[in-house]
Amino acid sequence: MIKTTRKISSYCVLLITFLVNSGCTTLDGPPNPDDPYESFNRSMFAFNEGADKYAFKPVAQGYDYIMPSFASKGVSNFFNNIDDIVVFFNQLLQFKLTEAVATSARFVFNTTFGVFGLIDFASDMDLPKQNEDFGQTLAVWGVGSGPYVVLPLIGPMTIRDTAGLAVDWTYFDPIFKRQTLQQSLITLTIKYVDVRAGLLKATKIIDETAPDKYSFIRDAWLQRREFLIYDGNPPDDFDEDELFDDEGLFEDEGIIKDDLLRQNKMQNQLEIMTGSDKKP
Repeated sequence: MIKTTRKISSYCVLLITFLVNSGCTTLDGPPNPDDPYESFNRSMFAFNEGADKYAFKPVAQGYDYIMPSFASKGVSNFFNNIDDIVVFFNQLLQFKLTEAVATSARFVFNTTFGVFGLIDFASDMDLPKQNEDFGQTLAVWGVGSGPYVVLPLIGPMTIRDTAGLAVDWTYFDPIFKRQTLQQSLITLTIKYVDVRAGLLKATKIIDETAPDKYSFIRDAWLQRREFLIYDGNPPDDFDEDELFDDEGLFEDEGIIKDDLLRQNKMQNQLEIMTGSDKKP
């Protein structure tokens, strides 16, 4: 299974490299320094929007309609618990030993007392959910982010985070390490639908208010990503206030700014948007 996953990851990296390089020829005029492949990215963004409109969003709406609140929350908790395995290994690689101990304790409590993670007991025990992945680990090691890219179905990324995602899937994520490819795809589909259902209200507001949805999502994702890399303490040249410039867009719906922009890897990473919480 590991060999199969490695092959898939290699093919994905090669495909992404080809797509990014081909996107260079579609640019008109000087590129945005933060988004040199904007022409290609907008095309891929449009493709993802179409797939979401005709496939993922209707499924997510049906899921949201039939799933009781406690059940959908349990699904979210389950995937968050699995993600803690990825978080733990990346905390070790970043030498965040205290945080790694806390994450391991969180995983043990939620797996045992929380019935395989369906109930999040650890958060009530002052063991909050952390967010780490190999893309952040590479950033801590000094690897540059590379260009911003929009990947098919996966959504916003950078070259560094794309490589990081491949490593997480290959070595750390039990969805790929412990399951067959078919089982992994089914599990990821359930995870994606669950994440997408949690974003229904937020995306509706963005659709109605953001003058340029692509730019809004790109800027919010890049700023939030920088915020996560520095564990909430970005350097002085990073203006935290800019992260929430559009806070007023979400006040009427009671969506707090951090929940809208939060990235829950896939939550990184299979996300179209930049992360979310499920229903209250």
